[in-house]
Amino acid sequence: MDGTDGVDRVHGTDGVGVGVGVGGVRRSGAEVSAPARGNGQRVLVIVHDSGVAELLTTTLELADYRVTAARTGAQGMARLAEHRFDLVVMDVSVPDIEELGEGRRFRPAGRPPVLFLAEYEKLGLLVPELGLGESDYVTVPFRISEVLTRAHVLLRGRGSMGQGPCYGDLVLDDATCQARRGRRALDLTPAEYRLLRHLLVNAERVLSKEQICRHVWGETRAGNAIEKLVSRLRHKVDQEQPPLIHTRRGFGYRLGH
Repeated sequence: MDGTDGVDRVHGTDGVGVGVGVGGVRRSGAEVSAPARGNGQRVLVIVHDSGVAELLTTTLELADYRVTAARTGAQGMARLAEHRFDLVVMDVSVPDIEELGEGRRFRPAGRPPVLFLAEYEKLGLLVPELGLGESDYVTVPFRISEVLTRAHVLLRGRGSMGQGPCYGDLVLDDATCQARRGRRALDLTPAEYRLLRHLLVNAERVLSKEQICRHVWGETRAGNAIEKLVSRLRHKVDQEQPPLIHTRRGFGYRLGH
């Protein structure tokens, strides 16, 4: 451990160092000020070193973030396809980094801000990603307190949608009855919102017109009423690729890839 800067640093097998003098831990009679905290935002940590990943995950969870971990670029892309995240913390030395294109191909709709963990010599690789207001970096070895501070800055002003269901980049906020796909807000009527939510919480399942009628209107209606409602909703939701709302002729409708 190196205590020359007043904060202990622990180095992982990949050369990542983390400061453990945070959150009110006392050292030499001085108390370190508490770092910035989250507000339930979802964070994806893409770090190969298991010790560093565990420390980051534990610290972020203690700071009121909801954390999911991945150890490779491929795993990170899979997590991003499955869930919506408010922030990604990514070590640029993870294996198969080409899966994320070192950030440059990491641009799904509604891409969350990215906090890169990089050695000083590799900062040149990140130049195209920096200065855009939605990416930042921390040099390795790093202090946990610095990671928490940079994360807080990246998330500041973005907020986090209410605890509603989501599927990929499609997110619903039940508190405000609003929905968005990526960064695009969906201007939905109450019936469209109820339909979308019903499809989303039953993702990958086919729902019959009768099931949809009972949920949306509480009564049975003519089949063309559902067809028109689904058509309007599909026009609003599926402006991006891939399309999410699909028709199973003779059976009903489903939401999924």
